[in-house]
Amino acid sequence: MPVRPTAAPPHRRTRPGIRTGTRPRSRPASSRLRLLLAGTLVVTGAGAVTACGSGSGSDPDTVEVSYKQSTDNSVRIMDTHLAAVKKQFEKANPGKKVKLVPIKAPDSEYYTKVQQMLRSPKTAPDLVYEDTFLINSDITSGYLKPLDPYLDKWKDWDQFIDTAKTAAKAQDGKTYGIPDGTDTRGLWFDKAVFQKAGLPADWQPKTWDDILEAARTIKKKVPGVTPLNVYTGKPAGEAATMQGFEMLLYGTGDGKTDPLYDEASKKWIAGSKGFKDALAFVETVYKEKLGPDVSDALDPNISTRVRGELLPEGKLGINLDGSWLPQDWLEGSGHEWPEWSEKLGLAAMPTQNGQAPGKVSMSGGWTWAIPDKAANPDLAFKFIETLQTKANAQKWYIANSGIAVRKDVAEDPAYVKAQPGIKFFTDLVESTHYRPAYPAYPKVSTAVQEAMEGVTTGDSSVDEAANRYDDDLKAATDNQVIEK
Repeated sequence: MPVRPTAAPPHRRTRPGIRTGTRPRSRPASSRLRLLLAGTLVVTGAGAVTACGSGSGSDPDTVEVSYKQSTDNSVRIMDTHLAAVKKQFEKANPGKKVKLVPIKAPDSEYYTKVQQMLRSPKTAPDLVYEDTFLINSDITSGYLKPLDPYLDKWKDWDQFIDTAKTAAKAQDGKTYGIPDGTDTRGLWFDKAVFQKAGLPADWQPKTWDDILEAARTIKKKVPGVTPLNVYTGKPAGEAATMQGFEMLLYGTGDGKTDPLYDEASKKWIAGSKGFKDALAFVETVYKEKLGPDVSDALDPNISTRVRGELLPEGKLGINLDGSWLPQDWLEGSGHEWPEWSEKLGLAAMPTQNGQAPGKVSMSGGWTWAIPDKAANPDLAFKFIETLQTKANAQKWYIANSGIAVRKDVAEDPAYVKAQPGIKFFTDLVESTHYRPAYPAYPKVSTAVQEAMEGVTTGDSSVDEAANRYDDDLKAATDNQVIEK
């Protein structure tokens, strides 16, 4: 999953949050209450794991759909959306039924429960909601069915943006999931703080140095304000890796080759200059006291504080973060901030030296996948076709404050005008990157966080942290490493 940060962790992460990412994604879903009426589905708990029965005795006319239900009983965004699609599907396909099987659990428990279900034809659903953060683990385990035979005949697949299609593509080149939206990342900045610092209201940095110089100016001219937030260290989890480090690392090269994983050799990259340059940026932020106090930066609740306190209270100049932040400020969120679109500016994260393509973003998200042991795979894909019509996809993106991965939706004025900032973050999809979310990635991510933490606290130099990362990388990937 799309990394979104958890509150204490996407990625809400987070909803369905990578996300983080990833995700644990953690955008508070309660902030979306104003978008939808409450759903009417029955809440199920751990028992949902055994509620599926897609074995030999299952009904060939019923498609069983498992998905992540919010742990907040008042939040029914996914439930309500799926209930509406179920009604459409059953009306359009007389005699066919949809059985919704929600799994009410935090992200980490949801992953575990899904994997338990996928292991047996007696418990495997026909369709399952999979986070891109861990989907390749299920692919490698043989739990999911390749969808290419269906995609070859599905005309709507051409509407999906190419970068989003890679989110559920495995090392074997086959596609195992249909993305239902994504997220992107960029720079949020406080216009009032910038005005006090004498910085432009339409600030659009072209290089990393531009960001650091703006932060230094804020530190000098606007006391009492944290100049720049870059998530870092193990306590921040995937938010540190994805919102922080990878937003730097993926801006060090040519934008065409992955700086973390070498597709040609199928190996992870060690010893790169880009890795050290990204660490050096993090070191500078904390060594020059441009970021939060180290104790605050390494607080597991830092992302919650940024969204709930620092930005709304005008105490943060620049924040490197995700597209989902406005969900925290909607009516019903607990810390409503309707003026955010007037108070905050948005800027794309630049590449290191302004080299092409000039900007960088990272994306995560969730997908719909068909288990290998599904009893009714054909019916499951037919449900996907209804779920992913332009109209239904657009309703979901808007309700979930997600970023469109369908070109026809992204170009629709109704979608573009649905929320301030949505066009800005949607436009970043064309230049975004997805993590190499292969089975080893979670361990690789932890190694990145440890390297970041070393230079953040000053316990390690950039070279020391990078060398330790290279050693950890070899251990995490069974020495599947190439030096560049």
